[in-house]
Amino acid sequence: MAEAQKRLSQTTLKRRQRFHRKRDVRPAVLAKADRLVIRVAAAIGLSFLAVIILQAVLG
Repeated sequence: MAEAQKRLSQTTLKRRQRFHRKRDVRPAVLAKADRLVIRVAAAIGLSFLAVIILQAVLG
C-alpha cells in the first residue's frame, strides 16, 4: 500500500503543470478574467433580483 502511494505521488509530481512563459496564459490575465466572470455573475444575479422585486411590487 505504501508502494502504491509512493508511485502515485511520483506520477502526480511529474504531471504537475508548471507555468511556461511563452506557452501558458499569464497569471495576471487569469486573475483579470476571474474578476470579469465574478462581475458578470454579480450583474446577472442583481438583475434577476431586480426583476423579481419589480414583479412583486407591480403585480
